[in-house]
Amino acid sequence: MTLDFEPVGDLTGPGEVKSNLDLLARLFPDAVIDGAVDIEALRDLLGENAAPNTAEAFGLRWPGMAEARRLSTLPATGTLLPKPEESVDWDNTRNIVIEGDNLEVLRLLRRGYTNKVDVIYIDPPYNTGSDDFVYNDKRTTSWTEHETAAGQRDEDGALQIGEGSDRAQDRRIGASRHSTWLSMMYSRLLVAHHLLRETGVAIVAIDDVEHARLKLLMDRVFGAENFIASVTWQGGRKNDAHFLSQSTDYMLIYVKDVGALSDVRWREQKPGLDSILAAGRKAWTDSGEDEVLATRLMKEWWANLAPDDPRRASEHYNYVDGNNGRPGSVYFSSDLRSPNPRPNLCYEVLHPVTGNPANMHPNGWAYERTRMTQLLAEGRIKFGADEQTRPTLKRYLDETSTQSVLPVFYTDRRAASKRLDTLLGKGVFSFPKDENVIARWIDLVTQSNPEALVLDFFAGSGTTGHAVMNLNAADGGNRRYLLVQLDEPVDKDGYDTIADIARERLRRAGKQIASKQTPDTANIDTGFRSYHLASSNVRAWDGAPNQLNLLESVDNLVAGRTTDDLLVEMMLRLGVDLTTPLETREVTGSTLYNLASTLFAFFGTDITVERASEVAKALVAWRDEDPGDADTTVVVRDTGFVDSSAKLNFAAAVEQAGFTTLRSI
Repeated sequence: MTLDFEPVGDLTGPGEVKSNLDLLARLFPDAVIDGAVDIEALRDLLGENAAPNTAEAFGLRWPGMAEARRLSTLPATGTLLPKPEESVDWDNTRNIVIEGDNLEVLRLLRRGYTNKVDVIYIDPPYNTGSDDFVYNDKRTTSWTEHETAAGQRDEDGALQIGEGSDRAQDRRIGASRHSTWLSMMYSRLLVAHHLLRETGVAIVAIDDVEHARLKLLMDRVFGAENFIASVTWQGGRKNDAHFLSQSTDYMLIYVKDVGALSDVRWREQKPGLDSILAAGRKAWTDSGEDEVLATRLMKEWWANLAPDDPRRASEHYNYVDGNNGRPGSVYFSSDLRSPNPRPNLCYEVLHPVTGNPANMHPNGWAYERTRMTQLLAEGRIKFGADEQTRPTLKRYLDETSTQSVLPVFYTDRRAASKRLDTLLGKGVFSFPKDENVIARWIDLVTQSNPEALVLDFFAGSGTTGHAVMNLNAADGGNRRYLLVQLDEPVDKDGYDTIADIARERLRRAGKQIASKQTPDTANIDTGFRSYHLASSNVRAWDGAPNQLNLLESVDNLVAGRTTDDLLVEMMLRLGVDLTTPLETREVTGSTLYNLASTLFAFFGTDITVERASEVAKALVAWRDEDPGDADTTVVVRDTGFVDSSAKLNFAAAVEQAGFTTLRSI
């Protein structure tokens, strides 16, 4: 039986309405009848866990929440247009920059990137109360309905504002703006949640205005059990503050599934570790290998550091010895007492000089006798001048080189602004996030995974992409970034939109990083592929069920679109990674695309029976050059055939050659 040409547009993706319905039907077939959900049947199947419609529930709610949730489930109706002329190293890079509204872009990416992203970092627009909020998604209710839902009108429809009411005008306006901001964030976070791996991490920057509401919102999207921390970033001091210096930002950190990270420990190297160890070795040499003098020199080195030097977090490592063949080892003296009284830990430890039992804490020692004997033999127990001084344990810095991370840190924001001014020119972009700070947190939450995929869908000036490249340059990693930025206009010479600024920053940062590469780091990816969000390549397609068959006629094509544009739309609809290796060959005057030998696409027109046979032979021969185990899909242009005979001839030829999946676009 000849294969059917299933239209690409008829497919559905994870998180979309039809996909959700199909999933529900598989779990509870009794509750889905003729494609519709029987809510009462579903309630019966869930038993006592199903709350009635009138049940009061704990959590954040606001007018417009249901509409925002609905928007997250809609299938994407647009496409991405490739822009090689804006890109850097298009053929080889695996980084992506997309210009356009991030809700639609996230919906487009959902099929190809579900469970693929390792970390999401976003710095969304803070809710300043501005009337020109750029992410104001289409409202489907009237303003009066919105006010009523918000409780700002009574049962007679009268506004409860002004003197004598329980809601002042400014509170009414503020509530509506909070609702708009929350709806914007909710729909995007819901889609983004699909993209994260089960071990994935989301980091969202925010200020005081929406911190509390964002925390409750993310509890709703990720689950309160997956909350990790609210990190406080102190970025400077404002001496003109009326009450307190408003110089604090926050980063809310959530994981997708905390259970999937049960064996994971986030650790980072102690700041300035190498320089501290070097200071210890120098103190040892300068002291003539005398432990007392070397320790005094080490303490003097610590005293000479600036008060805000990050290395001071380790200044308790201020002793130096030459024990165990490691001259100049730096350590600190740790308590050796048992935390609780333990009779089995009470035994004699003799002082190495006096031979008398050393002063033991009443609770006993921290270790059993066998382990203590081993530590003594290794010279890891520090004794005083005589037995009166209680012994301590030597904890060496090079053996405890990592540390847990505090949820509070200080980094002056002005440094990031100065670096960006140097890179792009003064005043091109105000108040950028710090690429070094972002790199630190990406590295931490991914446990230095060199293959991590990082998503930022409020990309701004491209700081996250810059941070990813810096990380790769530092350790030779292959991390890649996926940035999305709205085409928000700016009044800057040489730049029309913020996305223009981001692309130029990444170009210059990439060149700067490449110029410092050595032969060992020559393969660092400093390029990116640029795409622009646009309407589908078919003018009339608006997502309605009866219009999802793409390219019903050649006339439906948007003027100026190319077969490369069609290829990208096909990849998005089929859930193919946009950076999948691609090869091309010319067949019958048009391009035959080969995506990693798992998908072939041909969008030629005027295909006769003879040409159809030629195209089929070409793709079969190409597949057979490197046959794989995976199912191979073939996609053709539905209106490319001159008649049904040519179309059927092509289908028969590929079926006979062993192809099992045939799509049309």
